[in-house]
Amino acid sequence: MTVPDVKVIAERPTPGTPRPYEFPAVERFTLPNGIRVVVADLPGRPLVSASLVLRNGAADEPPAHAGATVLAARAMTEGTARYEAIALVEAAERLGASLHADAGWDATSVSVDVPAARLEAALELLAEVALHPTFPEAEVERLRDERLNDLLQARADPRRRADEAYSSTIYEGASPYHRPAGGTKETVAELTPARLRAAYERGVDPARAAFLVGGDLRGIDVRGIVQRLLGGWGPAVGALTSGRIVDAGAVHERFVRIVHRPGAVQTEIRIGHVGVPRRIDDFHALSVMGAILGGLFNSRLNMKLREEKGYTYGAGAGFDLRRGAGPFSARAAVNTEVTVPAVADFVAELDRIRDADVTPAELAAARDFLVGVFPLRFETPGPIVGALSGLFIHELPDDELARYRSAIEAVDAAAVRDAAKRRIHADAMAIVLVGDADAFGKDIEAAGFGPVNVERDEGPVEEGRAQSAAAAVRPIDAGPEGPTESADEPGSDTTDEESAGRGRDEAIDAP
Repeated sequence: MTVPDVKVIAERPTPGTPRPYEFPAVERFTLPNGIRVVVADLPGRPLVSASLVLRNGAADEPPAHAGATVLAARAMTEGTARYEAIALVEAAERLGASLHADAGWDATSVSVDVPAARLEAALELLAEVALHPTFPEAEVERLRDERLNDLLQARADPRRRADEAYSSTIYEGASPYHRPAGGTKETVAELTPARLRAAYERGVDPARAAFLVGGDLRGIDVRGIVQRLLGGWGPAVGALTSGRIVDAGAVHERFVRIVHRPGAVQTEIRIGHVGVPRRIDDFHALSVMGAILGGLFNSRLNMKLREEKGYTYGAGAGFDLRRGAGPFSARAAVNTEVTVPAVADFVAELDRIRDADVTPAELAAARDFLVGVFPLRFETPGPIVGALSGLFIHELPDDELARYRSAIEAVDAAAVRDAAKRRIHADAMAIVLVGDADAFGKDIEAAGFGPVNVERDEGPVEEGRAQSAAAAVRPIDAGPEGPTESADEPGSDTTDEESAGRGRDEAIDAP
């Protein structure tokens, strides 16, 4: 038998030159009542995505009603003036449409995905949900009970418990970011249909709304349809303008907070402080810096704690960019016995990114990744509409997406170092640990990271294998408002949904 020749590749292939890409052209206009309309005609994309976005989120609600905005969005599809919940689902299914409403920290949206031939009928359903929700008492009660049960589960999940403890540590109590977006046990228990309606009506103002649609729109009179369905919409009686979001931080020195879980076999680590809002002048430099530090599989943190030390399945860091200053956090889940050396490595890497220039190889890898995955993000209309929604929510320039790649390519080592010095505060960080303080408490005090406070966790405990806390960390521009949402990270063992953020139920606990 003849043995075939086998060629051995001596060197790994290197990345090629990024291909040219231009973000799709869009048409913009404003209806007489103030609604901004953005249309992206995408020939050959017969599945159309459309979204009505209201700049009204969990950050805008009064503290006593925490969770009302998220719950109100979920209740919007549970009944309208024309349809009960089941009838609404059936009406959408007859069109082959997917209709949903969601809310987060920054905005509420009602969205639909539907074949282009049935777009007008689907937009009638979207308008019905957006303009005429009824918040049926039975459905609100069911959703409220589901959220209360979810909060119990969150207390038992070490990762979610650590996220909640971290946000309550780094923000002042007056900030909405001090608590979960979906509310707390105390506030959710008091939510009623009337409170949900008040949360909804707070954002019903055409001047704070945008309608965005993308797909193959040839032969469709988008302007006429939108004018007919939304042109007569006026502000609700309870509509309010968006005020300044309180995002004051509570971290003024480096200290350690331990949430003690006796017998825990792993420790959830969160380190950081209040970060920055999305509208900043060094966004692109921060994107590259974040990727090098902890946004990619081959980031400094992951290579140190996972690949070199073997402490964790994954470590990372990232900025959660919101209308207000969202959190910056470095995170991992490690076995209990390596808690202290893992914290030491985190602190060392956070110092190093500020004190020395990144290498040419690190800089090239981060820029190439961010530039390379950008087009992958926009293969379907849904992400295009999502990215355009982000421009509206954060009041960004119209050309923000068009110039993204060139702006990333222009970032140099000096810009990365400047961004790290401006945005990472090594001498004022909270180190939050959820784990067995009896096993590492004395060593953490001896390590000299700062004052140590230990509190016993009274919640239920659920332990499992050390999952990657880095699943919730992604490049700085990932997520609903960023151009790399849903792009695979090289070597990542997380799903697209995990690398883009969190699942729908867990998102309401976002720190």
